Amino acid sequence: MKKIYPDTMPVPKGYYSPAIVHNNTVYVSGQLALNEKGEPQTASIEDETRQCMKNIETILLASGSSLQHILKVNVFIADIANWQVFNQVFAEIMGDHRPARIVVPCNQLNYGCGIEIDCIAAVAE
Repeated sequence: MKKIYPDTMPVPKGYYSPAIVHNNTVYVSGQLALNEKGEPQTASIEDETRQCMKNIETILLASGSSLQHILKVNVFIADIANWQVFNQVFAEIMGDHRPARIVVPCNQLNYGCGIEIDCIAAVAE
């Protein structure tokens, strides 16, 4: 089991690793729309989605994987009315790759963020 801490991301404030690689599978912790300095980027759900996916891509690349190797995505969204915008941005980022996914409406997310995304991915071969 290998813990992943990308150099270009801040160390998490909570007691967890950004990702764990085990048996050629990458388990990425929930990513909020935090920039390289750990500051929330909450201007819009579109910007938040892009920042979350940028963070996930950084972690996956550091793990020997990529967005195209994502198997499953869990999305927690504070306002389900933002689902359509999130879905459009997610589709744009993912292109033809359509991983399994769930979107869960929730009451509140840390730092006032509107979305949190985690995923499971295969290590690239």
